[in-house]
Amino acid sequence: MNKNLKETTLQITGMTCAACANRIEKGLKKMPGVENANVNLALEKSTIQYDPNQVSVKDLEKKIEDLGYGVVKEKKELVITGMTCAACANRIEKGLNKMPGVTNATVNLALENATVEFNPAEVNVSDIIQRIEKLGYGAHLEDNKKETVDFREQEMKKQFIKFLAAAILSVPLLWTMVGHFPFTSFIYMPDFLMNPWVQMAFATPVQFIIGWQFYTSAFKALKNGSANMDVLVALGTSAAYFYSLYQTIKTFESTTVHPQLYFETSAVLITLILLGKLFEAKAKGRSSEAIKKLMGLQAKQARVVRNGVEKEIPLEEVVVGDIILVKPGEKIPVDGEVIEGNTVVDESMLTGESIPVDKTAGSLVFGSTINKNGFIKMKATKVGRDTALAQIIKVVEDAQGKKAPIQRLADKISGIFVPIVVGIAVITFVIWIFFIAPGEVTPALEAMISVLVIACPCALGLATPTSIMAGTGRAAEYGILFKGGEYLEQTHQLDTVVVDKTGTVTKGEPALTDVVLAAGKDELTFLSLIGSVEKQSEHPLAQAIVKGIEARGIALQEVQEFQAIPGLGVQGIVAGKKVLVGNRRFMQANLVDITPVLSQMEQFEEKGKTAMLASIDGEFAGLVAVSDTVKETSKQAIERLKEMGIEVIMLTGDNERTAKAIGEEVGVDYVIADVLPEQKAEEIKKLQNTGKKVAMVGDGINDAPALAVADIGMAIGTGTDVAIESADITLIRGDLNSIADAILMSRKTIRNIKQNLFWAFAYNALGIPIAAAGFLAPWVAGAAMAFSSVSVVLNALRLQKVKLNH
Repeated sequence: MNKNLKETTLQITGMTCAACANRIEKGLKKMPGVENANVNLALEKSTIQYDPNQVSVKDLEKKIEDLGYGVVKEKKELVITGMTCAACANRIEKGLNKMPGVTNATVNLALENATVEFNPAEVNVSDIIQRIEKLGYGAHLEDNKKETVDFREQEMKKQFIKFLAAAILSVPLLWTMVGHFPFTSFIYMPDFLMNPWVQMAFATPVQFIIGWQFYTSAFKALKNGSANMDVLVALGTSAAYFYSLYQTIKTFESTTVHPQLYFETSAVLITLILLGKLFEAKAKGRSSEAIKKLMGLQAKQARVVRNGVEKEIPLEEVVVGDIILVKPGEKIPVDGEVIEGNTVVDESMLTGESIPVDKTAGSLVFGSTINKNGFIKMKATKVGRDTALAQIIKVVEDAQGKKAPIQRLADKISGIFVPIVVGIAVITFVIWIFFIAPGEVTPALEAMISVLVIACPCALGLATPTSIMAGTGRAAEYGILFKGGEYLEQTHQLDTVVVDKTGTVTKGEPALTDVVLAAGKDELTFLSLIGSVEKQSEHPLAQAIVKGIEARGIALQEVQEFQAIPGLGVQGIVAGKKVLVGNRRFMQANLVDITPVLSQMEQFEEKGKTAMLASIDGEFAGLVAVSDTVKETSKQAIERLKEMGIEVIMLTGDNERTAKAIGEEVGVDYVIADVLPEQKAEEIKKLQNTGKKVAMVGDGINDAPALAVADIGMAIGTGTDVAIESADITLIRGDLNSIADAILMSRKTIRNIKQNLFWAFAYNALGIPIAAAGFLAPWVAGAAMAFSSVSVVLNALRLQKVKLNH
């Protein structure tokens, strides 16, 4: 793979169905330098991997525009300070125009401002301000330019106005259609409405002004050698309109002619399709609620101290190194380090842990968490897209933008669907006019229009991406981040889950659990002496012993001649006494008799505890046992997995006796112990070779190779960056229940996708023959087509209500 590849995301407007998404995807993939392109119809986004040496983002945008679609760009005005001459303005302008994601930047020296047009998916205001500051100038947003325009909201307003206008013009035509039925003869019908020229006057604006979007989209599609749903709509409504126009013109020849008019058909069809698009856009907007919720967690303002002056600025203007003041009850604006003050912070939105966390000078804090009760001064270390919350949002967006393998089938079908439907419509017309109703244009035309309209592939194109969006979004609310749609799909196939022990099943933090004294020893004195020596050691077990002793309120003493002997233990002089703490070999090397306590040690080890022996002045004084305690939820989570039919295996580098003790406590099916880090991946491969679909769950650097090899790698969110980077799913909460939740969410999402695909296929399989047989009036076909798309999206949105068990 080319190491120079970059990835960009472009927001696209103008797509109407899966055929549009396919056309853009194919067009982009044909460009030199484009490695891969994914277009998501539901999100209206394209994710593109490209070589910047061969193609630029501007080239990609131009290609999309050439194909007949639009690319969303954001425009911001910034106030620039520090400019003294035209050279300053030129320097800033050049610097901004070189930034990835910036489409155009102009700097006005007289007005002291910059107008920047950029791709919001690739660069943000904070990045732009930082670039200007690096060039030696100051910048901030104009106060009246803070709000970002939502392009979806704008588009929905336009569509609503079009629908309203179409509905007003179509109602009189609908009235004439209803008045034709024998059972509605009692309805008053003004004579002027039956005039063909009046009907044409109502239908023409709907067809060619309000409905012009269908013609332009269809023309662009055909010009580029493909066809989309707008081709079907344009063909169907045009056939009805122009046949009606022909019939109207015939009234010139004879006043006794009773024309067969279908003006109401074309107008009502366009109105219904616009209504369907409106419903669909609203539903699609709801399907990205998870992202909106996450974004809504962000603070809007930050109180910073710059040049000794305290001031409030928009979040976008905060830069790395800023000193920020946070009062009690406020949201922490960005990630950073506390430099002054004490407080507790509610991090539940990030970690899922309800207990607030103590923060003092040197503690790390994260943007969007809530400062509970203390005033703190902090230094910004990560801003904008680098914050923990922004990274979570990016993972969710990426997952929603990537295609699941199950979608490829729908994409292939929808790509060839429109030409096939046009062919079926033509054949239907021919069969009707020559065989079923020879010489009669009216029924043949109705059947053809119905086929064209009912066969829209929208439902097929929306079936998978809307479910993926809703599923990954709901999972994110539970702290489960899928890195892509393909991982969401593959997770439901898992039959084996392999868990690491330390930090995954257990807390990864050893704690003092037992104290055993030799005959005649005083516990207070014993713990004070060994705690004093162990405090000098950096070893995690030593720190656990010290923490446990200090928690009992025991004072520690000064130590002289401290010495740590690797692999054995520590020693030192405390209050004139020589104290040794370590393992069996350390005691034996110093000729300390530990025979009376050996059986006790073995009992501790069988329970998964580590025993440390101690001697005072050459005489055995007692032992302390330390254990990495099991997470409270581990046993329950493993039981849930087994109930779901998943085999659970524990894989650890710890000794077999300790590993088996932990394994029995939590109820895993099988334990693999004494495994070196580099051997973990081999063990995963062995399981895969037996035909198992394996998930690996880990948190450390040593788990990274196994996470990468497994069918699905799950990283505990409290673990290392390397582990999280290697995994396909991140479990933010560090709770093993999240494994079962991830599998459950995957199963529910796949079931939902299959339901959507079934109904989308069934709808077209049933709808086309019924329409071709003449059993569907064109306007009914239009209503059914609109309903099919909306029903698929609404079914997908049920995933947003899924409740997971823990």
